[in-house]
Amino acid sequence: MIELGVNVDHIATVRQARRTWEPDPVWAAVEAHLGGADGITVHLREDRRHIQDEDVRRLRELTHIKLNLEMAATPEMIKIAQRIRPEMAMLVPEGRHEITTEGGLNIVAQENMLRSAVAQLADAGIVVSVFIDADQAQIAAAHRIGAQVCEVHTGPYAAVFHSLGRDADSPAVVSELHKLRAAGQTILAHGMRFNAGHALNYFNVQPIARLQGLRELHIGHAIVSRALFIGMREAVREMKRLIREAAFASSIHSSSAE
Repeated sequence: MIELGVNVDHIATVRQARRTWEPDPVWAAVEAHLGGADGITVHLREDRRHIQDEDVRRLRELTHIKLNLEMAATPEMIKIAQRIRPEMAMLVPEGRHEITTEGGLNIVAQENMLRSAVAQLADAGIVVSVFIDADQAQIAAAHRIGAQVCEVHTGPYAAVFHSLGRDADSPAVVSELHKLRAAGQTILAHGMRFNAGHALNYFNVQPIARLQGLRELHIGHAIVSRALFIGMREAVREMKRLIREAAFASSIHSSSAE
């Protein structure tokens, strides 16, 4: 069954707008857990625009599901991860000018540095993931540096899906899904775990959840947005239901095809 990691960064975004103590990302994480989340994701950015160091510490201590720490591969962040010891650390590209992460990590261009970062995190007992585009060269590079998990960037798929009226059968959407499917097959062939995420929501998640071999989906903004109206627990339940339905339908289709 596909697991759901809920990103609570934007709970902290609301809090930081007033530099106060609420809403609390830890409270959001507990509510997400009660709604069926399998893990919590946070991105501790260099500029600390939303999640703060204390949030990560408290999430590590107070929540009872696995923690995925998104981070740049910098000495500062590696030291924080080694101290906090999340179950998984996901290396992502980061720029202060961006609103959110806008593309996958270019592993090919910085293999030596990233190999060292992966080794340091792995030595601390942390599963290391890399956030990459659905590109065969980047997948091969991820394997070379020792990454255990590849999270494939679903942003291009989500953008096409939205621009074409949410038509999952349009040629452009099918083409993006084909790239993601091929990426997943290569990741699994290299013995790595296949995860996916970015810009997924309640309308576009099911075609992704049907991809064979997918282990985890990480979703944040859409869930937090819906939680404003129906609460975090129910927003997570809705997303889990959609993922479960799609994964079940895919498994039935695969069994009948055999």
